[in-house]
Amino acid sequence: MKKFVLTGMLLSGIIFGGMVQAQSKVANDPKAKTILDGVSAKFKTLKSVVANFVLKVEGANNSVTDSKKGTVYMKGPKYKVTMDGQEIISDNKTSWTYAKDVNEVTINNVDQSGGAITPAKLFTNFYDKDFLYRLNPETTEKGKVLQNIEMTPTDKSKNIFKVIVSVDKKAQNIAKMKVFEKNGNHYTYEITNFTPNAPVTDATFIFDAKKYPGVEVVDLR
Repeated sequence: MKKFVLTGMLLSGIIFGGMVQAQSKVANDPKAKTILDGVSAKFKTLKSVVANFVLKVEGANNSVTDSKKGTVYMKGPKYKVTMDGQEIISDNKTSWTYAKDVNEVTINNVDQSGGAITPAKLFTNFYDKDFLYRLNPETTEKGKVLQNIEMTPTDKSKNIFKVIVSVDKKAQNIAKMKVFEKNGNHYTYEITNFTPNAPVTDATFIFDAKKYPGVEVVDLR
């Protein structure tokens, strides 16, 4: 699977970008909303976050076809994602997507319309407009009690038909997210370490070409 899935999906939050809100008479589960609002409120109090994650790709038969580790750095709307020779960086004005295997960086302007969901938005209120959600039974994994929320996009034309967001009940952080596609593929993002208020400088969120000798720049701005 070339470049794994990160370049195309830009981490979990961004895969939902561009969904259009549809009118629905189905009410959201207030218990699920309370949990999600709690995660959002806590995240907004943090100055910065560094989180390690594991991304697993599963086929239709639930067999793991690939697994990669990565790290996401967040400070306000700014973010940087690193994973096995790939980097995605945004200072909320410009975004850089770097592929190590071809030593190439693609530069774009950040969409300011609010349609795309960034890693930071993933931990806040991305769920309000584009999803219907309900609370599923709790589970226990690795000693953590998880509150599982099933989310379905209001735009049924999208390839994604369901997302399960698992919240660490004690820590009030997103612990895991599983994305289900109509083609049978599943993507599971598991947060293995979450460090609030980590020392992260603004330089983290700017691509410095000097650190990548010979890099080819594709500027699409």
